[in-house]
Amino acid sequence: MIAVIGISRDPMKTARRVPSYLAAKGYHILPVNPLAERILGRDAVSTLEDVKEPVDMVLIFRPTGQAGVFVEQAADRREQPAIWLQEDIHAKQEISAARDAGLVAVQNLCSYKVHRELQAAEGEPLGPPQSVRR
Repeated sequence: MIAVIGISRDPMKTARRVPSYLAAKGYHILPVNPLAERILGRDAVSTLEDVKEPVDMVLIFRPTGQAGVFVEQAADRREQPAIWLQEDIHAKQEISAARDAGLVAVQNLCSYKVHRELQAAEGEPLGPPQSVRR
C-alpha cells in the first residue's frame, strides 16, 4: 500500500494526478488528507498515524518547508516503508537520517516519471503520455 500524504482533492493538481495514475496501474492508494473524507474512491485519513494497516511506501506531496516532519513520521513506522518526496520537494537532513537508519528514501523525484521509465525499460506499452505537470 502507498500512503499519499497531501493528496489533493483537486483532480487537476499533480498531487492528485500522480496518485490517480498509480491507482490506475494497480497500486493500492491510501489518501492522507485532513480536509477530505474520500479521494479516489477511498476513505481518507487525517494523518499517517491514523493508518493502521502496513504501508509499503509513503509518498509525500507537501512543500519543502513542511516535508521533514512527514519524513520523520514515515521513518518511525514499524514496517519501515520506503519514503518518497515528489519532484521539487526536499528534506535533506530527514532523508539523510532515514537513509542512515537503513530506509529507502528518495527526494526530488517524480514517481509518475520513474514508473513510466521503468515500464518503457521493461518493454511494456505505455500508451499516450499523460501530463502530470502542475
